[in-house]
Amino acid sequence: MEIETQIIWLFILAIPISCISWTVTHEEIFREPHEWCVNRSKNDRYLLSRKFFYLLTCEYCFSHYVTIFFLLFTNYKLLLIDWRGYILAGFSLVFVANIYMSLFALLRQAIKKEKVEIEKIETETTDLKN
Repeated sequence: MEIETQIIWLFILAIPISCISWTVTHEEIFREPHEWCVNRSKNDRYLLSRKFFYLLTCEYCFSHYVTIFFLLFTNYKLLLIDWRGYILAGFSLVFVANIYMSLFALLRQAIKKEKVEIEKIETETTDLKN
């Protein structure tokens, strides 16, 4: 595969990785399993078990698992055609996916801030009219 194609794959393949990682670790649809894993990560008796469940609650950690799945699913390698290409691709995909998730988190935060400011202005306007 040409280097340009590999780079395009890197940035496109990171999109579903970040989407899945964010959804599983942050969104309401997975709230109950997430809370259960958080509880187990804090209160489980064994250190190894606590660490395992923590890996399921952190978007960065979870993105490694999702990346491994996508590497196996797509057979994507970066720069090298042997096992080293998988290693390079894996860490590169995790890096790019986490940049996407960070940008998404900043965007959501800005939208929430804007909504709060709009609600405050609307409340003040309503209070002035009454």
